[in-house]
Amino acid sequence: MTGPNETPDITIAVVPREQFGVVRASLESIYAHTPEPFELVYVDGGSPPETRDWLRDESSKRGFELLRSEGYLTPNQARNWALRHAHGRQVVFVDNDLIASPGWLGALVACAEETGAWAVGPLYLEGDPEDDLIHMAGGWMEFSGEAPERQFATKHLFQGEHVSDRVAPLERDTCDFVEFHCMLVLREVFDRLGELDEALLNSREHLDLCLQIQDAGGEVWFEPASVVTYKAPPPLDRDDLPYFLTRWSEAWTRRSLERFVEKWGISSDYLERAHIARARRGVAFEALKSATERRLGSGARRVVDAVLRRAEPVFNRLWVRGAPAAPEPQASAR
Repeated sequence: MTGPNETPDITIAVVPREQFGVVRASLESIYAHTPEPFELVYVDGGSPPETRDWLRDESSKRGFELLRSEGYLTPNQARNWALRHAHGRQVVFVDNDLIASPGWLGALVACAEETGAWAVGPLYLEGDPEDDLIHMAGGWMEFSGEAPERQFATKHLFQGEHVSDRVAPLERDTCDFVEFHCMLVLREVFDRLGELDEALLNSREHLDLCLQIQDAGGEVWFEPASVVTYKAPPPLDRDDLPYFLTRWSEAWTRRSLERFVEKWGISSDYLERAHIARARRGVAFEALKSATERRLGSGARRVVDAVLRRAEPVFNRLWVRGAPAAPEPQASAR
């Protein structure tokens, strides 16, 4: 970290993704594997009391700025809040369930400085770091047709492959998009483009920013020398269920896709992607289905699964009817 009178070049902005159960492991990995000077701004959007108190203690001990909202936040609300408190000329957005690896930050910074990239993403793994399972090694996106009925497609490069199985090493290169699991963005990008679009409540935020960057003449790069791991559930802590179900709700997903479609002239067929969030919410019920199978057998699991597939979307539409209001700082510590 920087000293009390230094101006940091790098701000790490940590925001909630979908759970709070990995907060401790994530933050500890950042401090363990980041020797470079940095400023850290941490947004805590409605974490359970035990996590809230731990973050307050860590903020006092380590000297980072902690912004606390008692209510849940959409990801872009949290990122914009952090951005307003960021002083670095490079802002590295990190989700609160990300595990950093040695050299992760230095490699991102080097790529940005050596290529002139406006945004840089690392090699994203998923699961546990030792699984070396690729979540994404950069991504491409493609439009076809004419607005407002354009078709839009994306692809996560090398997703599902194991790094150890690759014959040719991954190389630094330009790409169409990287993700907010971990993304370095030049601070001047926001001076030019404005803040992140808070009408995108839970989906397509990374695509929106990368599209804006390319429209403005900037480049997005992939840097494989930087490696991070996205710790996706299951398992999911019971205390995290309310936020998880809100984060991936029918209401937030539908409104996000409608905004993205309208903004980029995409065919309304794209709204069918809302089913992806429904599948994501299925993770929340995996413990229930597994317990049913252990007690009553696989047949009972299939019954529970069928009932949930029909009932859960209706329940979820009633669960969340809109997005939370933009946050105001309720607690801030350095």
